[in-house]
Amino acid sequence: MAVNISCEYLGDLHVRAVHGPSGHVIVTDAPVDNQGKGEGFSPTDLAATAMATCFLTILGIHARNTGLDLRGARASVAKHMTTTPPRRIAKLEVDITMPPGVPAEVRDRLVRAAEACPVKQSFHPDTEIVLTWKWQS
Repeated sequence: MAVNISCEYLGDLHVRAVHGPSGHVIVTDAPVDNQGKGEGFSPTDLAATAMATCFLTILGIHARNTGLDLRGARASVAKHMTTTPPRRIAKLEVDITMPPGVPAEVRDRLVRAAEACPVKQSFHPDTEIVLTWKWQS
């Protein structure tokens, strides 16, 4: 099933994207280091955000299917761009903090589930992806 997203260039390096199924809107801007004003997510910021949200979504699906409550799980991502052409995402560092009470015996399964995230699988193999897990007691 295809999901349609329509995009319109608004000028001044801003683009409005509309998610077809829901009507939600995102407006992007080019980053300051690439002629933009940094007034919103850049396209590469969205790619990094997609990775972090995908991890949490996949964990949520796994949790729902196994009766775990992962509310409060968090992910933060640091995006590093290349310093030489071609301009691309060179590295993503993702810190995942799990809420208290996740049993030790299911942690490996959660890590494997997150590693299978379709966004992560879609990145070029040259993009370094570093995952750090923090398990709260």
